[in-house]
Amino acid sequence: MTEISTAPVAPSPRHTARPGHCVPGAPPAPSAVPGRHRRDIEGLRAVAVLLVVAYHCGLPVVTGGYVGVDVFFVISGFLITGLLLREARGTGTVSIPRFYARRALRLLPASTVVVVATVVGAALWLPPLRLSAILSDALHTMVYAMNYRLAAVGTDYLQADAEPSPLQHFWSLAVEEQFYLVWPLLIILFARRRGLGAVLSLLTAGSLAFALWQTRENAGWAYFGAHTRAWELGVGALLAVTALKLPRWCVPAGLAAIAASAVVYTADTPFPGYAALLPVLGTAAVIAGGTGRTAGVLGLPALQAVGRLSYSWYLWHWPALMLAPYAIGRPLVLWENVLVALVALVLAALTFALVENPVRHLRALRDRPWRGIGLGAAISLVAAGLCVTVTFTATHFGGTTNYHATVLDPATFDPRDLSSQIAAGVHAPAVPANLTPKLTRAMKDKPRYYREGCSGDFDDPGLKKPCLYGDLSSDTTVVLFGDSHAGHWFPALEAASLRRHWKLAVVTKSACTAADGLIYLPQLKREFTECVQWRKQAWRYIRSLRPDKVVMASTYPALELLGVSGSQDDAYVAAWQRSYRAVSGPGTEVYFVSDTPWLAGPAPECLSAHLDDPAACGRSRKSALALPGRRRLVNATMRAAGATVIDPVPWFCTETTCPATVGDLLVYRDQHHITTAYSRLLAPQFGAALAAS
Repeated sequence: MTEISTAPVAPSPRHTARPGHCVPGAPPAPSAVPGRHRRDIEGLRAVAVLLVVAYHCGLPVVTGGYVGVDVFFVISGFLITGLLLREARGTGTVSIPRFYARRALRLLPASTVVVVATVVGAALWLPPLRLSAILSDALHTMVYAMNYRLAAVGTDYLQADAEPSPLQHFWSLAVEEQFYLVWPLLIILFARRRGLGAVLSLLTAGSLAFALWQTRENAGWAYFGAHTRAWELGVGALLAVTALKLPRWCVPAGLAAIAASAVVYTADTPFPGYAALLPVLGTAAVIAGGTGRTAGVLGLPALQAVGRLSYSWYLWHWPALMLAPYAIGRPLVLWENVLVALVALVLAALTFALVENPVRHLRALRDRPWRGIGLGAAISLVAAGLCVTVTFTATHFGGTTNYHATVLDPATFDPRDLSSQIAAGVHAPAVPANLTPKLTRAMKDKPRYYREGCSGDFDDPGLKKPCLYGDLSSDTTVVLFGDSHAGHWFPALEAASLRRHWKLAVVTKSACTAADGLIYLPQLKREFTECVQWRKQAWRYIRSLRPDKVVMASTYPALELLGVSGSQDDAYVAAWQRSYRAVSGPGTEVYFVSDTPWLAGPAPECLSAHLDDPAACGRSRKSALALPGRRRLVNATMRAAGATVIDPVPWFCTETTCPATVGDLLVYRDQHHITTAYSRLLAPQFGAALAAS
């Protein structure tokens, strides 16, 4: 997203590609003549930001509009490398302080305004519980580390339902600045030794190879990592180093490549693997093909105007789109998203005129680099202080109620009273002040076997064992088998195992259904092959235990099995039958736990915004059970196969409603995983269901 003078290193006529060939010649040493304004690159910026904004608005045609970020990366690599090379060849070196002063003056004023405004908007309109995470996002943004924060959060399945951050788009700025931490130093070392092109080529090829590999292994880290995106900036840098000049027809060809990727790609496209080559090389063709020529269609006044505002518009459009639904009180339709994006464009114009341009042209700062760096540091510190103050104020005032609900202690609670307590939860007058766990602690309320290493990462196909709990001396072995929806029953099953003297073996993997099928995992953006490998190991391990009881549970209704020729309903029936047979054995009783109800959204966030109206966070029983037809079919199939089917819905809902709180207990830690406290309360029901057969 970096925007600087669109003046490239002048091309050398000796190294112009032959007409009709969009291929580079040998790397030349660029001449050190003054640069000129590149109107075509200004227009290309406009194309990039329009693609990103259209994608975020949800325009159905631009399903791959996120490639606009890749266009920005190539442009930034080209322009900043040209700037550094002109300085190196004009003065004999590169002034590191001057370089970072320019970056600080160019980027920080506008980004700081947007970050602070976004935090204030979040404090006004978003659920209070989200503010601490947004504050963390803001602080990561100010030190250009947002990309790695998103990569880390994106690999946590138990946070997969979290709403996107209104500061999420700052990840791309972080990638650029991380690249430029080292790039000026390499230019200082190699620019005068004529080895810069070779070093840059090696770094670019290495980053590309790493991106191709990691996109297959872990798409989250591949998408956000500077190490997997550096090659895109490197392609732009190579254009500047080689002063490559291509035929004019490569410009429309490059634009067509960018447009094709924006239209053909979708959110499910593995990226930035091989797919990123199309928009990156298309952008390179546009830049190299436009060298020394008129801007053509990219020079249209409208595109030039949008190009000038591209940085500020990029900053403003995403938080505007994220905050607007909360400010209005409902989701937006397509035309409303477009209107919000246009309002963001107006904000961008104001920011450009009042903040961006005036600050970066202050001679007192431009001519004294350390002043510019000092100003950047001061801006960041002041903005961080403002964000902390706003967040603290919003989360520490008006965040409690006077209502104290009945304490439901598993040690003394009569299971026969559960139905009446659920009914009372439906009509609770407020969120209990004595709620357990507290709303602020809910996201960390995971079964303890997670922190004890009994659940592997997505890309880890290995089985974690022995992972034994309960009465370890018992001759009765119970196996808990499935995904995180099996895992959230662990507190109930552990308590029941201790009470009934069972040995409990935990065999779970998050996002990996117990049904014998192949699924697509959004976090990896590919087929979840690790799940298939893990499941086969799990079957063998379970059979080796010769268990008395196997409890199978998974979040199954809404997942789609891949490679299915018939209907999904029939595929699920067959998948569960195969898994049932795989864990069955002489003397083994198999229990199938039907899926728990789902709320409309994360319960803690909703309750934090409706402290005096918790009913707003409940859900009707009918809508809380996804695909009821498939649910009934699978239940009937498992029962016919010989399994005991446990339907937990009466433990969560009345005949009409599923509340978010029951007594003093928070039922859900997010949208569909139950809290350890509520799971533990259900130990008598769970234990009785297993002991009854």
